[in-house]
Amino acid sequence: MKKLLRTAACALTLSLGALAAGSGTAAQAATTTYKEGNLATAVANFIVSPGYLRGVNDWNCVPSPEHPQPVVLEHATFVNLGSNFVKLAPRLRNEGYCVYAQNYGMTLPSLGRIGGLGAVDRSVASFGAFVDQVRSRTGSDKVDVVGHSQGGLVAYAYIKQGGGANKVDDYVAWGGSQNGTTLNGLATLGSSLRILGFVEGFAGLLQAPGLTDQARGSRFMNNLHADPTVPAGPDYLTIQTRYDTVVTPYQTQSIAGAENVVLQDLCPASRVGHVGLFLDEPTLQLTVNALNDGPAGFQPTCSGFGPAL
Repeated sequence: MKKLLRTAACALTLSLGALAAGSGTAAQAATTTYKEGNLATAVANFIVSPGYLRGVNDWNCVPSPEHPQPVVLEHATFVNLGSNFVKLAPRLRNEGYCVYAQNYGMTLPSLGRIGGLGAVDRSVASFGAFVDQVRSRTGSDKVDVVGHSQGGLVAYAYIKQGGGANKVDDYVAWGGSQNGTTLNGLATLGSSLRILGFVEGFAGLLQAPGLTDQARGSRFMNNLHADPTVPAGPDYLTIQTRYDTVVTPYQTQSIAGAENVVLQDLCPASRVGHVGLFLDEPTLQLTVNALNDGPAGFQPTCSGFGPAL
């Protein structure tokens, strides 16, 4: 009998220990801190992790009452989700958001890494399907979206023509090409990325309708803006830099009725360029403020500026 009791006691002790260990693991998972990356992280991820960022696309994430809308991130031309959101995605996860992103516009010359080369209308359709997947999996009626450069265009076209006006709560564009740019600007983008260490994909221009579709006066742009109305529903924020040499002139990034912020109006010392917005501290602070439904006229801390490219 005593032997039986000792055996039972040992079993109970082991069970309680396992339960405690399991609880500790769960608690640890619930308090995970995601480390923000930098330029070196972005360049490395571009090559070795083009479709993955820790904490992104966690289909078990449940939106909280404080942050009921999941955030969908749409990367810029020539890059991918693994490189473009090395700072924003961890910050949003640490804030308590569910965060999702997709690679889009991948063609044969993309080699699984150089995004945004495919036709924009196909990218818009892909984005819409991805948004519906996020909404379905999270049970959320709406999402927030953040797009860099062509990512801003894709998300805007989805809102304007893809049925997204009732599915998007907050729209944030960093140097967005939603009103078009020039092919010279896209050439500058390729050169800037090459300087930073990324693979430059501009050589494939003639096989990349995603580039020519962004040009002002293209068939895609003329169709998108045939009706100048900005759809009601989302709250719109555009973040611009006077030193943008890609989507030029920078004033063309503005959306009627939106909160159109020029970084140098808030931080005169900033020399951040179009590419550098993804590492720019004021840009990230403005983005998080918008997603948190913070005050208009928010003043970010004027430090930690992104690269001047």
